[in-house]
Amino acid sequence: MKTKLNGFLTLFLALLVQISFAQERIVSGVVTDNSGLPIPGVNVLVKGTSLGTQTDFDGKYSIKASSSQTLIFTFVGMKTQEVVASTSTVNVKLADNAVELEGVVVTALGVKKSEKAVTYAAQSIKGEAMTEAREQNLVNALSGKIAGVQVTNSSGAVGSSSRIVLRGASTITGNNEALFVIDGVPFDNTNYGNAGSGGGRDLPNGAASINPDDIESISVLKGPTAAALYGIRASKGVVLITTKSGNKKDKFEVSFNTNTTFSNPLRLPNYQNSYGQGATSDYFEFVDGSGGGYNDGVDESWGPALDRGLEFVQWDSFKYGGAPTPWVSHPDNVKDFYNTGVTQTNSISIVNGNENASMRLSVGNSDEKGMIPFTEFKKFNVGFNGSMKLGKKLTAGANVTYFNNKSDNLPVVGYSAGNVVQQFIWSARNVQFTDLKDWRNLPLAPVGTAAEGTPLNWNTVFQNNPYWVLETNINTFDQDRITGSAFLNFKFTDNLSVNGKLMMDHYTQRETSRNAIGTNEFADGYYGEVNRRYTEINAETILTYTKNLTTDLSLTLNAGMNSLKRIRTNQIGELTGGLELPNLYTLANVKSGTTPNIDSNYYEERLNSVLGFGQLSYKNFAFLDFSGRNDWTSLLSTKNNSFFYPAISGSLVLSDMLGFNQSNVNYLKLRAGWSKVGGTGPLGPYSLNRTFDLSNNNFGTVSNLPNTQWNPDLVPETTTGYEFGVDLNAFKNRLRFSATYYSQKNTDLILPIQVEASSFFTSSWENAGEMTNKGIELQLGATVLKKGDFSFDVDLNFAKNKNEVVSLSGADSYTLGGQWGMELQARPGEAYGSIVGFPYTRNDQGQIVYENGLPKVNNSELVVLGNITPDWTGGANFTFKYKNFDLSTLIDAKIGGDIFSMSYMWGRYAGTLEESLIGRETGLVGNGVLADGSPNNVVIDAKTFNQYTYNYSNFTESGIFDASYVKLRQIVFGYSLPKKWLNGTFIQDFKVSVVGRNLALLYKKVPHIDPETGFSNQNGEQGQEFGQLPSARTYGFNINIKF
Repeated sequence: MKTKLNGFLTLFLALLVQISFAQERIVSGVVTDNSGLPIPGVNVLVKGTSLGTQTDFDGKYSIKASSSQTLIFTFVGMKTQEVVASTSTVNVKLADNAVELEGVVVTALGVKKSEKAVTYAAQSIKGEAMTEAREQNLVNALSGKIAGVQVTNSSGAVGSSSRIVLRGASTITGNNEALFVIDGVPFDNTNYGNAGSGGGRDLPNGAASINPDDIESISVLKGPTAAALYGIRASKGVVLITTKSGNKKDKFEVSFNTNTTFSNPLRLPNYQNSYGQGATSDYFEFVDGSGGGYNDGVDESWGPALDRGLEFVQWDSFKYGGAPTPWVSHPDNVKDFYNTGVTQTNSISIVNGNENASMRLSVGNSDEKGMIPFTEFKKFNVGFNGSMKLGKKLTAGANVTYFNNKSDNLPVVGYSAGNVVQQFIWSARNVQFTDLKDWRNLPLAPVGTAAEGTPLNWNTVFQNNPYWVLETNINTFDQDRITGSAFLNFKFTDNLSVNGKLMMDHYTQRETSRNAIGTNEFADGYYGEVNRRYTEINAETILTYTKNLTTDLSLTLNAGMNSLKRIRTNQIGELTGGLELPNLYTLANVKSGTTPNIDSNYYEERLNSVLGFGQLSYKNFAFLDFSGRNDWTSLLSTKNNSFFYPAISGSLVLSDMLGFNQSNVNYLKLRAGWSKVGGTGPLGPYSLNRTFDLSNNNFGTVSNLPNTQWNPDLVPETTTGYEFGVDLNAFKNRLRFSATYYSQKNTDLILPIQVEASSFFTSSWENAGEMTNKGIELQLGATVLKKGDFSFDVDLNFAKNKNEVVSLSGADSYTLGGQWGMELQARPGEAYGSIVGFPYTRNDQGQIVYENGLPKVNNSELVVLGNITPDWTGGANFTFKYKNFDLSTLIDAKIGGDIFSMSYMWGRYAGTLEESLIGRETGLVGNGVLADGSPNNVVIDAKTFNQYTYNYSNFTESGIFDASYVKLRQIVFGYSLPKKWLNGTFIQDFKVSVVGRNLALLYKKVPHIDPETGFSNQNGEQGQEFGQLPSARTYGFNINIKF
């Protein structure tokens, strides 16, 4: 009996051991895609339990499971697979889900999520969309492609800046542009130019450095919910750029791209060609160009009629012994002045990698010769991106890019004698400007004239020879920049990892500007130079924990910290009193009896942060995101320098929850979110410190109180917003739709508020403003036709934002910028960017009241005459594909908003524009009424009418126009060589494309100019135009080869 009992016990223990072994064994394997490449991040779950894990960097996994249990493998864009763990090694190949449109979106802090798991509005575009018809400034490439993004290109000049605003203005005095982040590194997008309505230079913004060939994708996080994790730096939204990296294919690849484009002005004014130089139409004689002759000191075209057989002594009569020459028109004199710009861009990249390491090395350069003579801009970049596994748990990586942007001559913009476009506005229509090009062989302007000692010009009172100006009065720019990061990632367990990252953005920049002696506005010459240095260092640590709480519920938690240190230095010197010796441009060449202006600045800023964020996922169709960040900034006083920014958002994928997979609805997601973020507006380091300004006078260096009083009670500007959205794909994803409604309230906006003179200050920083933005964003895509080798796709986007300045703490307005009687203001009850000035006097029916043949001005007060904010923006992209051919066309539109054109006003005043021809011979009658209401019937000569009505000191309204436009933004026609032609060669892919950008203005209302213009990307320089350099139409070809 005892023996039998022992036998039963032995058998029972053996079975128990076997069962235990079966329950506790480790199942491992590799998950790959259809091409055999490993897939990292695949969810592996033991069915019916909460036990789960994810595949590592090499697609490998290990998990405890019994032989009878089933493993579930899920991954974005792949079909879910269930496999019985019957053996200890289970390798799985996941197939693509053909009907599931599941892209990967890069979100805040570089976290990659499937589209269904993104709970707020975010839009992504692939890097290849910007490489063929490339823009020299990356920001411009986003025009018309993303709903809610408004891009303004300052001009078509080399090195010009661009401005990008997401969902309208959210601060009055601070920067309204989005934050740029490249591979997790905050990238300074500052434009240091001093361009404005009164002249100056427009310098490139930081993002102009970026090489499109290095970009894998761009994700635009539009609202505060998406950007909350970046704290005070990202209250205006974020542009996340992910660069290309190495591969895991154990294969060496080389890509080469070359691009050549040509550029011409897109739109030039329509000038009149019937009357020449002068103030009167009876006679003309050139003696010295300064009034020594008859009408030769006048830079207007109210002179004698052209092309009627008349002959007068003109500026170039010296070539003919001083004899009169034919008085004829030159209709293309402005067009002929511009060159055909040429831009050549080349880039090459080398990619390699295996299961343990990967790398990418790239080099690129760009050489741009501008449309404006003697202007050019060069770019060079070299970058490295690599990562390596240092054992099973540790991964290290780094990326670094060096940029050099350089120009030996950038043009002057705005209303200035240094801007040749100003000379075209005040021009003689009888002058062929290209005859002035060989200025070295022209006689000098006569002694006693303002231009004495400089090459002869058709006018020597107000203007210099335009070619001499461009070749002699040069403005240089040279920037060296390094940006990059290094990271270590340690995986404690399958569920817990930590990532440490050190990031840097550093550049040095030198700018010089010079004006020769004899230059209009700088008779004694001028020289200035600026040396800048910028460094931002970020140290960041993020701890990540993932856990399948149950079979249906999973959790991801992240917690970390960030420490930022930012330093700016500026050394500025200028000789405002003139040059002692001609043509020697150094700060030591100071004119006797004058003192150079020398200034040196140092700014240091610190920002320390703690943050946490996470996501709950239920059955992969319900998602809840939550985040919080606390910043401590050195910009505010210690009692107000800590602030917390929370965000919460969620999405529900109804198509998965309700099982729509077999219906015509492939994908249906609802999403909603709320957040609170902030910013410091216009404040910089030491803005609130009790410091003194230094200045020089006859008594030496003295200290002065600053104009703006410090205020230790300031708190950050705050943006509180919510949004709702829906995403829909139907009919096997041939129809794609997305809609978002958002509402944002911006409070505690920081403004300089006027104070009593007895305080010894002119203003004080106060939390004084409130502004709101409400709007909708729509995206609609459709595969209209797909048959055989042919397909036709349409992608549309539309955005409408309603902005309102709610209050300014009792103030009636705050002036952002302006000139010539026009002011750009923020006004309560109006949208941001009101154009304000003197209007016509009108009767109760809105008719203009005339007196003595001229319109009456109402100069009793400044009134709102327009606004720079558009009613809506949109874009339409059409893509055709047939076999190896593809054709894409992009149209974008900005409808509504206004612009003030001083070029139009001065062109009417000077008699150069075609509208000034009205009534030249017969006089004209203005369209309006007399004081008694009867129609105006007084005939008045054209010159008097134009020089009264279009004089800035009288009217502002006469220069304001609707700024709406529709543009043919881009066309790309490409052909890829068939793969069978390349078999047996070292070439993998070969594609050639014909490209064009900014090709046509299909619709506009403002005369003579491209309404898409601004002096720079600064707030106060929008919605106004003064002799603006023309935008560029570009066309050329692109070749891409992959080896």
